[in-house]
This record gives sequence, structure tokens and C-alpha cells, in this order.
Amino acid sequence: MLVTLRSSLYFLAMVLSIGVFGLGIVTIGMLLPLSARDRMASAWGSTNLWLMKVICGLKYRIHGAENLPRHAAIVMCKHQSTWETISLKAILPPPQSWILKKELMYLPVFGWALAAIPNIPIDRSAGRKAVKQIVKRGTELLEQDRIIVIFPEGTRTAPGEKRKYGIGGGLLAEKSGYPVVPIAHNAGVFWHRRGLKKYPGTIDVVVGEAFDPKGMKASEITRKVEAWIEKEVDKLPMHP
Repeated sequence: MLVTLRSSLYFLAMVLSIGVFGLGIVTIGMLLPLSARDRMASAWGSTNLWLMKVICGLKYRIHGAENLPRHAAIVMCKHQSTWETISLKAILPPPQSWILKKELMYLPVFGWALAAIPNIPIDRSAGRKAVKQIVKRGTELLEQDRIIVIFPEGTRTAPGEKRKYGIGGGLLAEKSGYPVVPIAHNAGVFWHRRGLKKYPGTIDVVVGEAFDPKGMKASEITRKVEAWIEKEVDKLPMHP
């Protein structure tokens, strides 16, 4: 009962934060340089991490923080929960562009804020066309010293379940030559992929060493990332 109450309070606070920061990004932020909008988005992530800690008792710790990229890189992250879609905004440096489903762009306020920052919305049913878009636009943004964030599983996957990793991130790495940083975590244990409840505890986030994809095929890059992430996830606690 207490977990449900706390989770509901956090949900309301999160919605309020989207309104405040989202409107700020698309109004004041549009009058400022892109770097200011990036910092506002990062502040939204930090605010929500604080809200989760205070309201839900949900914290996190980073293993391998020294591996977090400081410049252009392709971050390929495990996707278990809504948690990482919020928290990576704060954990990674502000100049970020995300590969995301285009439907998110249609959401009031939240979608407007996404459009105010150079993200890469794709139609997941477009197949090869979507992959080409990822490579073309992703390379352009990497050349602007931005971090590209992608969830290679494509959708949230419950802890203990396996899902095939898509090749989009691997192809972007092959064609662009920029370093790849894998990230594993167990957020889905504390915040289920389709649930309201956020259980108290500490999420473990493991950041792997960046590797140079030059000379590797997209399939090799994807398999390397998948093997590392799944191995690290299997080491993490499976219960709150």
C-alpha cells in the first residue's frame, strides 16, 4: 500500500516536472543556444532522480563511472524500464541525441520538448529506411560532438527475459567509426516495464569501457555489445 502511494505521488511529480521543464525548453529555451536546452533536459533528469530518491526511496549507483563518455560516442543501453529513459539524461553529459520512436513526438509538451532538441525519431515499421536514417542523421550529430543514445532491444524487456538486439546502433558505429559505450543495469527489478510501482532500493548501473568499432562489421559490434550487457545484467540483483 505504501509503495503504491509513494509511486502515485512520484507519478504526479514527474508529470509536473514534464510540464515545467518541457514548457521551459520550448519557450525560453528556444530563445537560447542549443546547449542551454541540453542543460535544461539534463536538469529535468536530475530533478527526477532526486524525486525518486525522496518520494520512492529509489536510488542508484554507478560502476565504471570513469567510462562515461565526455565527447561524441554511441551509447547502447539495456532497456528494462522507464527509469533509464529519464535517468540517462542526468547521468550522461548534456549534449545528447536519442534514437526514439516517432510516436513520442506527438505527445503534448513532452513531444514538443523532444522536437526542440536534435533527436532521431524513427518509424520502427520502416525497416531498412529507418536504419538508413539512423546512420545518416546519427553521423551528422556525432560530428557535432553529441552523444547518441540507443536501446538496441527496441522496447523494454523484463528482467530475466532476452530479446534480439537490433543492428541499427551497430551499423551507425560501423559507418561512423565513433566509439561505442555499453551500459547495463537492473532498473526493471525496481520499476517494472509496465507497472506504476517503484520499489525502494538501489539500482546498479554498469558502464563498460568504450571500444573502437573500426574494422568491425555491424553484426560483430552488435554481438559484442549484447554479450557484454547480458553478461553484466546476469550478475546484478534480481529482487528489490
